[in-house]
Amino acid sequence: MLSGIGAQEILLIGVFVLVFFGGKKIPDFMKGLGKGVREFKDAIGDVKKEVDSVKKEVPRIDTDL
Repeated sequence: MLSGIGAQEILLIGVFVLVFFGGKKIPDFMKGLGKGVREFKDAIGDVKKEVDSVKKEVPRIDTDL
């Protein structure tokens, strides 16, 4: 995911975030970011479960016809 980003880029992004948001807002920002990532992963898991469920039903539908 971050294979194209080196240490210098990460450091530059960190400095930018520190200057732009300030030191006091960073924990809240990271907390929100973590929550968003977790919700995204949960949604991906739900979609995978739904796809697997449909895959299991397709052969049954074919044999019922």
